[in-house]
Amino acid sequence: MRIVVLGGGFAGMEAVRVLERRLRDRADVEILLVSDRNYLLFTPLLPQVASSMVEPRHIVQPLRDIRGARRFRFRRDTVTDIDFAGRRVIMAEGVESYDRLIVAMGSVVPSFGVPGVEEHVLGYKWLEDGVVLRDHILDAAEHADHEPDPAVRRRMLTVCVVGGGYTGVELIAELQDFFHRYIVPRYRGIDPGDYRLLLLEAGHEILRGVHPTLAERARRKLGREGIEIRTGTRVTRVEPGAVEVGGGEQVPVGLTVWAAGVIGHPVLAHVPAERDRLGRLVTRPTMQLKEHPEVYGAGDAVTIEDNADASIPIIPAALAQARLAAENIVAELQGRPLGTIHFAPQGMLVSLGERDAVVDVLGIRFSGYAAWLFWNALHLWKLVGFRKQLQVALDWGMAQVFPRDSSIMRRVSRCPVCDQHAAPPSRERDAA
Repeated sequence: MRIVVLGGGFAGMEAVRVLERRLRDRADVEILLVSDRNYLLFTPLLPQVASSMVEPRHIVQPLRDIRGARRFRFRRDTVTDIDFAGRRVIMAEGVESYDRLIVAMGSVVPSFGVPGVEEHVLGYKWLEDGVVLRDHILDAAEHADHEPDPAVRRRMLTVCVVGGGYTGVELIAELQDFFHRYIVPRYRGIDPGDYRLLLLEAGHEILRGVHPTLAERARRKLGREGIEIRTGTRVTRVEPGAVEVGGGEQVPVGLTVWAAGVIGHPVLAHVPAERDRLGRLVTRPTMQLKEHPEVYGAGDAVTIEDNADASIPIIPAALAQARLAAENIVAELQGRPLGTIHFAPQGMLVSLGERDAVVDVLGIRFSGYAAWLFWNALHLWKLVGFRKQLQVALDWGMAQVFPRDSSIMRRVSRCPVCDQHAAPPSRERDAA
């Protein structure tokens, strides 16, 4: 029996962990994990990379370190196709066969067909995105520091985040801390009124899914910090140095960050299986694909038929789906009936920058400093390994005492329009 798991994120690693624990005495079972990255990224802390609060390498854990003495194999490769009929996974550097397959390849940030997104915005999903965004902001500050024209300076220091979900809200809150606590005090040519942070959301509210009272509390807090929040505002085009909204209004910006939802992995777009409107594979409640019962799915790559609560693209849902997929494969091997998914979100936590957060856990809702401490403690506890927990805790402590790191880590490209500040590289160039 050969079990292949695609994806080294939270869902993929949870599936492998359960399979390894339940089948460690089965010498006839081989487990293979395939991922195009050799590390697990702790995404809840990714916004703090952009604000230089945490060191990028402190929120990643090498997959081989996580594996330790476990016997599953790991292959770093890029999946290009899945041949369900031949039970093969086709990759950039070879082919792997399987008897059972778990698809946990995650998702990507969609452009929704908006012109200019692919060329002129920076996505915010991977570790390198955090480093690139941080470097672009610092580079813009370096040039704005000696820019004599206030209007040009303000445009250079305008950051527009598109998407008012968890990622967008936490990211813009971190950027506000970065500008207020670090950039303005240390760049003598930049005043508090010189930077502008703008959050655009196509829906009528930010933080959809959070209790309305807490969502409104978050909106008021961000507003008091000077962050402009525009809901019911759809981006229709992105250009160098500007964002078009509503089909006509031009908003001058220095940098646009795209955090507007997720869609299924592009590799899944042409496999012979049912998908939803976001390109995610549709599974049964057992986590099996409807057309291919030997294939299971988990995480952002799938949606569960007639179960919206269990299909929410959040980490707890991905873990629950992965555990069930692995347990059902074990049940198949043992001739037992398969289980079905039973998951409902137990709470939501959103950081609003240093010393503030909103929390809704098991019906208990609170906000402010206590919520921020709870947010920190919970995420620190969920980090994989004591070493990473210690490194992040030290990062947080050091940020309270010492200035944040302002070194630009990589070469930043120039804006082709005004040649005054950093422009985001295309996604293709980032990927290279």
